[in-house]
Amino acid sequence: MKLDEEIIKILLKIAKRGEGALIIVGDVKHKPLVQQTVPTFNIFKNPKLLESLALMDGAVVVNEKAMMVAYGVKIDAKKVLKNFGTRHSAALSASLTGENISFALSEEDRKIRVFKKGKMVMQIDTLEKGIEKKVSEISHILEGVGVGTIGTIGAGIIATSVGFAGITFIPGVILFGGAYYLIKKLRERGK
Repeated sequence: MKLDEEIIKILLKIAKRGEGALIIVGDVKHKPLVQQTVPTFNIFKNPKLLESLALMDGAVVVNEKAMMVAYGVKIDAKKVLKNFGTRHSAALSASLTGENISFALSEEDRKIRVFKKGKMVMQIDTLEKGIEKKVSEISHILEGVGVGTIGTIGAGIIATSVGFAGITFIPGVILFGGAYYLIKKLRERGK
């Protein structure tokens, strides 16, 4: 199983409880808000512990090898995401560094927003019926975001209530950015 797939599964569980969370994969500057008493662990071996730590205030940082590095940490927001709170601004800012990817779960609307390279690239509606069964497919699409093509046809163009235009391949999942490229590719396939 892939790292982003495991994180999305954990965030779906947290969303069912009506809670929010921020999980960052990569190397990001952070300041502890709580004493770090839980030792580093592999999140595949203990997803329940990651779920518990993600419920705390602050972010959880996981490295590319699926090891939990820190929890309950503050990420300084270098950029502000208009119309969203501090969790989303921290997620956006954390994604500015290298290959970091941030997963912000909003407790208000229960949507998971994924950030790469300083941009929101995906939104997952955790209330969509059957979304848990689509995690592998979502992960596959997420891998393709920003690297060129997505090999799925049947996209619909939508405008969300937060003012971003996106494309949906799976009900409840919206892709942002690169929409022009995707539309162009889909039109080329249709000819």
